[in-house]
Amino acid sequence: MDPKLVLASSSPRRRDLLARLGVVPDRIASPDIDENPRKGEVPRVYALRMAEEKAVAVARHDGEIVVAGDTTVAVGRRILPQAADAEMQRGFLELLSGRRHHVLSAVAVIDAEGKMRSRICDSIVRFKRLGNDEIQSYIDCGEGLGKAGGYAIQGRAEALIDWMAGSHSGVIGLPLYETRALLRASGYHLD
Repeated sequence: MDPKLVLASSSPRRRDLLARLGVVPDRIASPDIDENPRKGEVPRVYALRMAEEKAVAVARHDGEIVVAGDTTVAVGRRILPQAADAEMQRGFLELLSGRRHHVLSAVAVIDAEGKMRSRICDSIVRFKRLGNDEIQSYIDCGEGLGKAGGYAIQGRAEALIDWMAGSHSGVIGLPLYETRALLRASGYHLD
């Protein structure tokens, strides 16, 4: 019998990204963990820890594989959390304007035997130099609120990005190349 897949995320984007692999989770469970960075924790370590903690936080039943992800936006060693309000989002967009930043997208999979595998994808994104009117217009559209770094690449922000290297799906929320490889290594059948 094929293992059942549990998506440890309430993110509709992660569910949609899994669908691009032809994967429909058998169960979706939202992990409840403390997502605050530890003192001195660097973004890469933080993103990987978040994905792994999310995977562990969800109850796994016999014959289930758990997949979890985390997307962290970082400028140098600074982690930009989800934008809680328009003021925070404005600060993030002003910081990101005209400069490169890293989007670290980690994925963790716990196989049916309880073994965890994880990988991280580091994408580099650069916004064009943003004018105040562009920042305000993007804030007004509402799509970046509650998103890491204050933007969603799969929406209007994509037109403000003039250069990117890495995984587009990773910047959205789940790096598909790494996710596919981990699921296959964990015994989940994919075409």
